Amino acid sequence: MRVYRLSKGQYKHDLSGRGAELAGGRWNSKGTAMLYTCESRALCTTEIAVHTPLGIVPFDYWLITLEVPDDLPIKELPLDELPEDWKSFPHPNDTQLIGDAFVREGKYVGMKVPSAVVQGDYNYLFNPRHPQFTQIGLDSTEPFPFDERLFVK
Repeated sequence: MRVYRLSKGQYKHDLSGRGAELAGGRWNSKGTAMLYTCESRALCTTEIAVHTPLGIVPFDYWLITLEVPDDLPIKELPLDELPEDWKSFPHPNDTQLIGDAFVREGKYVGMKVPSAVVQGDYNYLFNPRHPQFTQIGLDSTEPFPFDERLFVK
């Protein structure tokens, strides 16, 4: 399986989950390392767009393509197991607790979760401290210029 992420140039080879560990996110609390990825380039673009103020075009982004072996253990989180407010903004603490437990338990290297931004699409979260994480390969990195029309007022 291939998954994608968009990253600033200086972090394009960093798969440590350190950014999420420092800032926290929808699926992890501060202090929990997690690597966020998307099932498509389009979802990556949308994820960046919703976190960027209108009128500001992101620059110096790179598309990172990762190759995930099909035999790695990936947990799938069904919609009916999520709290009602799982996709609200700002994100609820409940989703962070789900992600923190996923990392803490260490049973799976990844977790497939529904996108809060694009209904029907999925993000893949990875535990960079899982022993099998090293089997995930960095397939490619390439500059990713955004279409300015996505960010105009």
